[in-house]
Amino acid sequence: MKIPNILLIYTGGTIGMIKDPETGALRSFDFDSLLDKIPELKLLACSIETISFDKPIDSSNMKPAYWIKIAEIIDKNYNSSDGFVVLHGSDTMSYTASALSFMLENLAKPVIFTGSQLPIGDLRTDAKENLITSIQIASLQEKEQPVIKEVCLYFEYKLYRGNRTTKINAEHFEAFASLNYPDLVESGVHLKVNKEYLLKPKAGASLKLHKTLNNNIAVIKLFPGISKNVLNSIFSTPSLQGVILETYGAGNTTSETWFINTLKESINKGIHIINITQCSGGSVIMGQYETSTQLKEIGVISGKDMTTEAAIAKLMHLLSKNLSTKQFKEHFESSICGEIS
Repeated sequence: MKIPNILLIYTGGTIGMIKDPETGALRSFDFDSLLDKIPELKLLACSIETISFDKPIDSSNMKPAYWIKIAEIIDKNYNSSDGFVVLHGSDTMSYTASALSFMLENLAKPVIFTGSQLPIGDLRTDAKENLITSIQIASLQEKEQPVIKEVCLYFEYKLYRGNRTTKINAEHFEAFASLNYPDLVESGVHLKVNKEYLLKPKAGASLKLHKTLNNNIAVIKLFPGISKNVLNSIFSTPSLQGVILETYGAGNTTSETWFINTLKESINKGIHIINITQCSGGSVIMGQYETSTQLKEIGVISGKDMTTEAAIAKLMHLLSKNLSTKQFKEHFESSICGEIS
């Protein structure tokens, strides 16, 4: 039986650093010698190929151009690989995983993002476990078909749907959470796959790559005392086409006239406004309280239980389409790749 072929894509980040034992300085890890440095990988029932960015980047420098580069690597190697593991800095990993979930339409193979809080050469590193288990999960097959068929994120013994994650801790090994969707896989003595939660793509459809992203957007986090001048200055930004409005609780905002009018005027100018809750878990339910009823009436779009990261990626993706206002709202409020419950 043919063993799965996994492509490891290194973009940068802490996981790819190794500490010089003499100087203590961090330097990039040579992934061509991966099997020599981590012999445990030879125990996995798969073959591993590696590809690295010419110049590894810190994830704080991540941008749509790099998302496109990762997606192109996957597209180019899609027929020859059975799964993909993307090594990425943790700070913006949820953004990239969310973006790739929209860019890779009809994906029917695993794309698993992982990284680490400590460099791979550190004595107490979490990099080895994250890397080994990510590759093992990516190589899981049933009847010679991949078990996982979506963009995921693996960290600290759990596999999550990528576009449901957010980074919650910069100090602990358990850096990510998926508060509105269950874990896909739990790693213990055995791998427990929660099959009922896995995405089931359209059978037989070919991979379609979406490379056009529109980043003429802004994110506004509401706070008590936000001023009219600040809001007006953001909505007056040239070429602005979409705004993620991070609201309170179940999608509530101040009901002051100037605030509602500012949003209404912007929507009338063609700017799409998306309502996303500031809460880590839970959902926007516009109209549940009086303070959000007006938002619904003026045409604010509900982000439901999407993360801010997923909403940003989805907004960039949909703005690149030639959609009417009605179509845009319908598409945004519907699940495209499991980003909404």
